[in-house]
Amino acid sequence: MHSTASDGALAPAAVVAASRDAGLAAICLTDHDSVGGVAEARATGDALGVIVAAGTELSAHHEGRELHLLGLHLARLDVMEGHLAGFRDARDARGEAIVGQLNAIGIPVTIGAVRAEANGGALGRPHVARALIAGGWVGSVREAFDRYLAAGRPGYADKQRLDVERAIAIVHEAGGIAVFAHPGPDGRREKVEPLVAMGLDGLEVRHPSHANEDAMRLAALADFFGMVPSGGSDWHGVPGGSRQVGCMQVPWEWYERQLERAERHRAAGRSS
Repeated sequence: MHSTASDGALAPAAVVAASRDAGLAAICLTDHDSVGGVAEARATGDALGVIVAAGTELSAHHEGRELHLLGLHLARLDVMEGHLAGFRDARDARGEAIVGQLNAIGIPVTIGAVRAEANGGALGRPHVARALIAGGWVGSVREAFDRYLAAGRPGYADKQRLDVERAIAIVHEAGGIAVFAHPGPDGRREKVEPLVAMGLDGLEVRHPSHANEDAMRLAALADFFGMVPSGGSDWHGVPGGSRQVGCMQVPWEWYERQLERAERHRAAGRSS
């Protein structure tokens, strides 16, 4: 789930409150390149009776393709924050490049307007899209991406490339488990096996973009490689659409399996 610490629409406390209202017992806050919302979310979770696991979502690359990696159950937030600060600087530089390209084609959006949309969170293309909406240049986030921000469009700028093996190592260094987020068609043995060799811990089995047959295939693949399953709404706090809080009905057993694996990692780290 995402909050205003990255590209979500709601503050961390509001994300937790909505999760309580949806009947969730536990969530993992997985803002892009940020753990800045975890403290607020946990304080609200303590008050409302919702367990909040610390997490983040990283963009990584493998064999020329981008994939998203979830760091779940992070134990050493200071270690993770040390790495994420550099990633956020790269995000900000990318935002400046996007704004420059939009200016060059006659759209006078400013980086200040984009940063205002981010409101201190890790800057991303959705914030540029919101600035474009606020300025009246597009009518929706989808239009902003289709016309200007998607790969191949005039406002697109490539991002800093983080190798997936390094991303997995960073998650482990921070005491968490590394999970391949919403793998979709890439969630097949020949694609996943090299990642398992790098230390991948799990697959996101349940996600709004996955059909039932995808989820069944991914669950079987996780079992085959001895990994843990994960799932979630990928909720960004906006009403409507398929990604709504609580929509995935993730079993409690999965949470326990994830936590057990994270604790094994930490014990092995302490003894080495």
